[in-house]
Amino acid sequence: MFEIRVEADFSAAHFLSDYHGKCENLHGHNYKVYAHARGNVLDQGGMLCDFSVLKNALREVCGKLDHSNLNDMPVFSDNPSAERIAYYIFNELKKSLPDVPLYAVDVFETPSSRARFIPG
Repeated sequence: MFEIRVEADFSAAHFLSDYHGKCENLHGHNYKVYAHARGNVLDQGGMLCDFSVLKNALREVCGKLDHSNLNDMPVFSDNPSAERIAYYIFNELKKSLPDVPLYAVDVFETPSSRARFIPG
């Protein structure tokens, strides 16, 4: 099994409407995002996927989120949790790269707090 990982980042504001605590107030994060591809088959060049193809697609998706209030995006149903952000990024990547064996997306709100989406 082969796995590759690329990363990108973005900065955005959000609040969690159904959370009772400090995160229900508007605040921001400098998010770090990892996209993982995994598979058993390499292409003719010996690669699972060209790093730059996956990295450019990830940067494009993150660019749509950068310097925004995530609550303004209907896709997050006014609760843009790290889990929902990971799900959104995974699905956007699959739309733009249907042939890449995308495995998981990690979204870090802080260096020690991560949410991961793996389809299943």
